[in-house]
Amino acid sequence: MGEVSCHGNLIDGHTRCVHWHSPLDIIGIKFRCCGKFYACHSCHAECESHIPERFRASEFGEEAILCGACKRTMSIAAYLGCGDRCPMCGAGFNPRCALHRHLYFE
Repeated sequence: MGEVSCHGNLIDGHTRCVHWHSPLDIIGIKFRCCGKFYACHSCHAECESHIPERFRASEFGEEAILCGACKRTMSIAAYLGCGDRCPMCGAGFNPRCALHRHLYFE
């Protein structure tokens, strides 16, 4: 996959946005409905006029997570099983993102 663009109200080049911007808030998530990567569900809501769609468990092989540190994508399954660290570069992810998984994944 080539360079992935992350959309939303970004504040830096690591996918941090005005809503989530701690040092660990460095993932972008592809939305099933539009195929675009967004920094968070709030960014999607502010930029799109359609209802977001969640990925089904049968689609967890989809490359739908972007690491803002190394700019590589991973599958949803790889992200859910990575222990809050990028499996490619080792960058830490915010473990509290688990509280919002229901917004992205069924």
